Amino acid sequence: MDAKRLEISRLFNRFAFGPRPGEFAEALKIGPADFKKSILNPPAIDIGAPKEPVFADLGPRPAPKSADSAQFSQDLRAQSKELTLWWLDQMVLTQKPLQERMVWFWHGHWATSIGKVNYPLPMLKQNQTFRKFALGNFNDFSKAMLLDGALQVWLDGNENTLKAPNENLAREIMELFVLGVNRYTEKDVKELARALTGYQVPRSTGVVILNPKRRDTGAVTILGKTAVMSGPEAINHLVNQADCPRFLAERIWYRFISSTESLPKDHPMINALAGRDIQQGLTVLLNANDLTNSNYSIVKSPVEWFVAVSKALELTPSKLSSFAKLYGYFDKLAQIPFSPPNVGGWPTDEAWLSSASAQFRIVFADWLVKQADLSALEAIAPDKRVAYLADLLAVPEWTPRTTVALSALQKIPARLLSLAICSPEYVVSQ
Repeated sequence: MDAKRLEISRLFNRFAFGPRPGEFAEALKIGPADFKKSILNPPAIDIGAPKEPVFADLGPRPAPKSADSAQFSQDLRAQSKELTLWWLDQMVLTQKPLQERMVWFWHGHWATSIGKVNYPLPMLKQNQTFRKFALGNFNDFSKAMLLDGALQVWLDGNENTLKAPNENLAREIMELFVLGVNRYTEKDVKELARALTGYQVPRSTGVVILNPKRRDTGAVTILGKTAVMSGPEAINHLVNQADCPRFLAERIWYRFISSTESLPKDHPMINALAGRDIQQGLTVLLNANDLTNSNYSIVKSPVEWFVAVSKALELTPSKLSSFAKLYGYFDKLAQIPFSPPNVGGWPTDEAWLSSASAQFRIVFADWLVKQADLSALEAIAPDKRVAYLADLLAVPEWTPRTTVALSALQKIPARLLSLAICSPEYVVSQ
């Protein structure tokens, strides 16, 4: 396998949601080093980004069967649809693909579901926070997330009071968000929960306030430090732990390099994250040797696959023929934006390769191909179409078996394209 093609393919498919037509060939011309610079240093203004939605506060849910109930439900559905299509458009159209890829990563990291939050407005605000800090300072990011209304609702922050401490938010901050498993004690969780008491948030707005009457102002002991700590001070103490940069490096490695091979204990990304600078950590990762190691593979999740296909076929999600069908395909593939299954986020790799998901993906692919302009593919001589699709889709190389299967369809452009975007070489970033 050509090492340059492999590295550039991985850069596109893992860090940029795949290429648009012509971008893979252009990246091969300039080479991996310059292509990495372009990923890490995108244009200052994102001219491709769609306009962010503006949502009204819908207020408390009306009583069932009341005069306002039907309109409230209709408005809620309309906002949810607009929110989902806006973000999918953002992923496809952005000129800052690394930033948007990291927004998607953080959505799985600080996993929060609209299923419990109920309102799109707090989910939009959370998404904006992800974008603001996607490549920024993790300390500032973590403190912003403490005051994120959607996360507070999702992890029962409203229920954490002086008289009735709730440990959900404290536990997940330590285990899933900042430090990792076995890097704290149960006593640390209880003490952190005390430091995080008093926050309240109306679901409809996601605006977090601190109610002093519900707050525990006593001294707490967290990871060896005893003091009266505010919520942000407690988060600052956690993020300053030596385990934090290692945990961040482990999570990034797991989602971008390999979920089966462990992060090497001396990987330079760990030291690069010592200052909690996310972009610095990614810069070191992109410039390490991991992307040329053929042992590391990652399976595209359904949303990542859809965004990559949309970019390659120049489809805009909000302009597809049916939102109901689009949502239905995501539902069947078990990955809907803004709806992770639990606080641990979505699974990875093998979870997306079941026989059932393969069948659903084929139907999804056919639906997308029918809405694409195939004139560029049709203009290619049939015997060159298989090679053309390898560049269009940033596939390092087709296996002999896939080459035979694709070649049999080279005179049927639509079927050829559907098979190519469902091929193992495309679904899996080799």
